[in-house]
Amino acid sequence: MLENVKQKSIKPIILTSIASGTFIYTDEYDIYGKVSEWGYQHKTVCHNKGEFARDENGNGFCEVHVNTIEGFCSLLRSWLRLHRGISQEKLPFYLGFFKIFI
Repeated sequence: MLENVKQKSIKPIILTSIASGTFIYTDEYDIYGKVSEWGYQHKTVCHNKGEFARDENGNGFCEVHVNTIEGFCSLLRSWLRLHRGISQEKLPFYLGFFKIFI
């Protein structure tokens, strides 16, 4: 868990976790505004316009989407609901346990 959600907080995580040049797909939240400057290819979807995925070349396959991570987060929330009272300190241990099942 991040103490605050700011570019200075996510930048070191992104730089150490994701290979330079990788495509990063996000929504248009301004925290991701400098991802291209940090050496990544960046595409966004605009949830405010009802967009969750986009077929950019018309082949019927949505090349730009964030549904995979949002689906994972939805499953995670459902699983965590069964374990009420998880502290932020212990959440990483639960996430490690959850990873076994996906």
